[in-house]
Amino acid sequence: MKNPAVSEQTTIVRTGADRLLSDTPELIRNKRIGILTNHTGRLSDGRLLIDVVAESGLCTIKALYGPEHGIAGDTPDGKVVDHIDHPDLGVPIFSLYGKIHKPTRAMLEGIDVLVCDIQDVGARFYTFISTIALMMEAAAEQGIPFVILDRPNPIRGLHFDGPIRTQPLKSFVGWMPIPVTHGMTIGELARLWNEEGWIGEHSFGHSTDLKTDLEVVPVDGWRRSMWFDETGLPWIAPSPNMQSLDTAVVYPGLCFVEGTSLSEGRGTLSPFQLIGAPWVDPEKVLKELAGCQTAGVTFSAERFVPQEIPGMASQPKYEGEKCRGIRLTTLDRNEVRPVCLGIAVLAAFKRAHPKETEFRHRRFDILTGSSSIRQLLDRNAPHEAICDSWIPELERFGEIRSRYLFYKE
Repeated sequence: MKNPAVSEQTTIVRTGADRLLSDTPELIRNKRIGILTNHTGRLSDGRLLIDVVAESGLCTIKALYGPEHGIAGDTPDGKVVDHIDHPDLGVPIFSLYGKIHKPTRAMLEGIDVLVCDIQDVGARFYTFISTIALMMEAAAEQGIPFVILDRPNPIRGLHFDGPIRTQPLKSFVGWMPIPVTHGMTIGELARLWNEEGWIGEHSFGHSTDLKTDLEVVPVDGWRRSMWFDETGLPWIAPSPNMQSLDTAVVYPGLCFVEGTSLSEGRGTLSPFQLIGAPWVDPEKVLKELAGCQTAGVTFSAERFVPQEIPGMASQPKYEGEKCRGIRLTTLDRNEVRPVCLGIAVLAAFKRAHPKETEFRHRRFDILTGSSSIRQLLDRNAPHEAICDSWIPELERFGEIRSRYLFYKE
């Protein structure tokens, strides 16, 4: 795999991966380690963490573990990833996206320390954080220390929004009872889960006694107010349909479309920025959106035909069909409130096409984390009222969240 181009900017931040060997080598010195990572697990100069650690001779890599999309990051969304061996190191690469989501005792045999280096995007249903939570659980059960090499939250660490995932809707796209956007890094999330007793079976407000021996290597130089393209780090698409920071900005709200009868733009080069279907009248939708408070974005009519794109989209909705819909363009990302934006877009489609716009119960509910959101949309509740509905529980989460923030604004 070729190294991605390094940003022309001077790197402002040093990730946990950058700091591991230079600042905290004692965490892995003379240890047998396992690494949970993928293609985003790189130092800021583009070198893979796996290669750097292997070449250092500081420790022995015994096993590797890959999340959704595989360790190379080139498997389309939702596709099962198989176990393979690393071509150079000869060690197993265990897939944690398939029949097994939580590493078994056999997968962790002989491991002294587990290390995690993965770039998240800041949304609850992005499954990397579910994989991290389950590996923390396995590490706690087997008494293995767990080291997280922290990375920036690409959509900043200022805001959190959306309903808290309810216990009946716990799934791999919503493992922890957190809002849709959390405004935290993976290191901060892990510390919260660990200290609040959320490792293992639990629900919001009810803890367990299971605790991971957790160490977080913080990012040096990152501030909560920084977007990813202000860090000096190169953007490496964390999944096939997350090709740009612009996509990540709106993804937390537009991903809801996956649980509907509408296309979310998979099978095009603008996923989560194109929304439509063969039966959509764009002008009707735009008319409904005209009265909505959707700061920071603009909408326009668009035609598109979803197609299979190798390594990016397999069997997208309405494959090969002529779709009509809207294109979302971000004008001021600082003004975008992505979760409420997604609700506003869906509410507009529902008003414009009440019969055709369907919310697929289980799929939609596990994405929002609450069945009440679907019910309110079906009743044509104003999107502002829907967004207000989760404020009390969001404030409760905010009180907990505030105790685990490492970084300043």
